[in-house]
Amino acid sequence: MYHYIYFHCLIHIILIFRVQATVKERNELDSKLCFHSSFAFGVATASFQIEGAWNVSGKGESIWDRYTHEHPERVFDHKNADVADGSYYKVKEDVQLLSQLGVNFYRFSISWPRILPDGLSNNVNEDGIRYYKELIEELRKNKITPVATMYHWDLPQSLQELGGWTNPIIADYFVDYARVLLDNFGDTVKVWLTFNEPLTFCENGYGGDDAPGGRSSGFEDYMCGHNVLRAHGMVYRMFDQKYRKITKGVMGITNVFPWIEPATTSREDQKAADAARQFMFGWYANPIFSQQGDYPQVMRKAVDANSKRQGFPRSRLPYFTAEEVEMIRGSFDFMGLNHYTTYLAAPGSGKISTKPSYQDDINAIITQKDEWPKSNSTWLRVVPWGFRRCLNWIKNAYNNPKILITENGVSFEAGLHDTKRVNYIDAYLRALHAAIYKDGCHVLGYTYWSLMDNFEWMRGYSERFGLYQVDYESQNLTRTPRLSAKYFSNVAKTGCLPDDYTDYTYNTD
Repeated sequence: MYHYIYFHCLIHIILIFRVQATVKERNELDSKLCFHSSFAFGVATASFQIEGAWNVSGKGESIWDRYTHEHPERVFDHKNADVADGSYYKVKEDVQLLSQLGVNFYRFSISWPRILPDGLSNNVNEDGIRYYKELIEELRKNKITPVATMYHWDLPQSLQELGGWTNPIIADYFVDYARVLLDNFGDTVKVWLTFNEPLTFCENGYGGDDAPGGRSSGFEDYMCGHNVLRAHGMVYRMFDQKYRKITKGVMGITNVFPWIEPATTSREDQKAADAARQFMFGWYANPIFSQQGDYPQVMRKAVDANSKRQGFPRSRLPYFTAEEVEMIRGSFDFMGLNHYTTYLAAPGSGKISTKPSYQDDINAIITQKDEWPKSNSTWLRVVPWGFRRCLNWIKNAYNNPKILITENGVSFEAGLHDTKRVNYIDAYLRALHAAIYKDGCHVLGYTYWSLMDNFEWMRGYSERFGLYQVDYESQNLTRTPRLSAKYFSNVAKTGCLPDDYTDYTYNTD
C-alpha cells in the first residue's frame, strides 16, 4: 500500500529527497509503473476561481472583480466569479472531497484583498484570517498538507489604481502582505509559493486582455515581470532570514512552461524554439534558478536591440541592479512547475513594428499540429511527450533542481464519464514517471488542476478542468465525482498507475 506523505513528511522530502533509487528499486518501479513511496500527489485550486463571496465580511475588491463587472462582454460566457463554487461557505465539504481522493496535499491560494482589503497591511481583515485558518485546520485534521500560494492573480483593486505591478513600490507592499501571511499562518503552513505564473498575469494581464486589461505588450508586461521578480526575491530573503528557523518551512515560486519543440530539425527552427523557451520560461526562471542569475542573454539582447531600433532612449526590459541580481539568484528551495501542453516554433519574419510587442521580441512563429488531440481549451492540445522533454530541459539548464509539479490538467465538456481526461492524466503521469526514473529528473510530487470545475478566467465556466463536476444550476452548487476522480484517487492512494488500464491512447515517448 502506498505510504501517505503527511504534513511534516512533505517538508522532509523537499529538504532531503533522494531521487536516485537503487538499481533494484528503479527496476521494480519501472516494471510496476509505481512512484517512490516519498512521491506526493495533490490537487490545486485558486481563491478567485472557487471562493465566491466577493464582497463578504470585509473583503476588498480585486482587479478581477472590477474587470469582470465592468467588462462582462470580454468573458466568453459573460459571467463572473461573484459566487463561483461558493467555497468560502464550504470548507468542510471541500476538504472531505480531498479526503475521499486520498491526496497527500492541497495547493490553494490566499486572496490578498480578503486579507488586506485595501492592499496595505495597516488594515488586516480578521475574517480573512479566520477563513484561511479554518481551512488549514480542517486540512490538518484530515492529514492533508496545506501548500499555500500567496498570489494567484487577484490583486487588490486599490493597488492597481497606483499602477499595480508596473509600479516598483508594489514589491514593498507584497513584502508587507507576505509578512502578514507568515505571521498568521507560518506555524501551520510549511510549504509556500510566492507567485503563480507571472508569465500569464504579466503578459496576458498587463500586455493583453486579462485583468487589468493593460494591452501594453512589450512594455507594461516587462515592467510587471521585473517587479514580480524583485518582490519574490525580497519575500524569499525575508523568509530565509526571519521565518525559516521559526516555521521550519520552505518556499518557491510557480512558473508555467509549455514545451517548445522546433517545427523541424533545421538549425533555424531550433534557434527559434530556444529563443521562445527563454522568453516564455527563462524570463522568470533564469534570474532565480541559473548560476549566473539575471535575464536570459537572448532576451536581453533582443529587447535591447529592438528598443533601440524603435527609438527608445533605454531598453523596454528594465535592468536589475547588481544587488538585485544577487538577491533574486538562488531565491528558492524548490521549483514549482505548471505544465499543460506543447507548441512548435519556427523563425519569425524579423520585422519590428514601431509599436512595442512581446511577440516581435521573441521573433518566432508558435503553432500546434492539427493532429494533436484537442481539449475544450483552444490553447491546450494533448502532447504527453512534451512533458518529459520539458523536465529534461530544466534538469540540464538549471542543474536538476527539486521540482514540485504544481499544475497539470485538461479541460473537456461537462459530464461524469470523462474517459478523455483519464487518458490525459494517465499519459502525462507515464511521461512524468519516465522523466524521473529513466532520466533522473528531480521531481517531488504531482498536482492535478483542478479539484473541481471553477471560473476559468476569461473563459468563464465554459471550460471544465475538475475531477469533480460542479452543477452551477443547483442552489447548493453540487459537487459530483467524475470517472477521473476515481482514477486519480486510485493513483494517489497506491502510488501506482493501473496496469490493467486499457484505454490508454496517447504517445508518451
